[in-house]
Amino acid sequence: MHAFEVSLEAQLKAVRHLRTGPVEEKPPRQRISQVDMVYDILQRAAQPLHVSEIIDRVEKVHGRRLERESIVSSLVKKVRRGDRFIRTDRNVFGLKEGK
Repeated sequence: MHAFEVSLEAQLKAVRHLRTGPVEEKPPRQRISQVDMVYDILQRAAQPLHVSEIIDRVEKVHGRRLERESIVSSLVKKVRRGDRFIRTDRNVFGLKEGK
């Protein structure tokens, strides 16, 4: 049954193409992880920031609102593993030296 549906969808796409011309397909939207967004913000800031400031800047730059508890938890785990981030004060995070 699935092969039949796929075949019909391909035929329908071909018919639409003939009627209207080529369809412009949008390039796939790249997704960036929340931690990568935080990393980007801290790189831009070039200094440690409080989690509230990080969240505000991520929303302005990347258009996504992060959940405070979730991002703090993720960053604390990264700090404990020695992965990219440091904690300079309570809920204040920066990048490890050399990054």
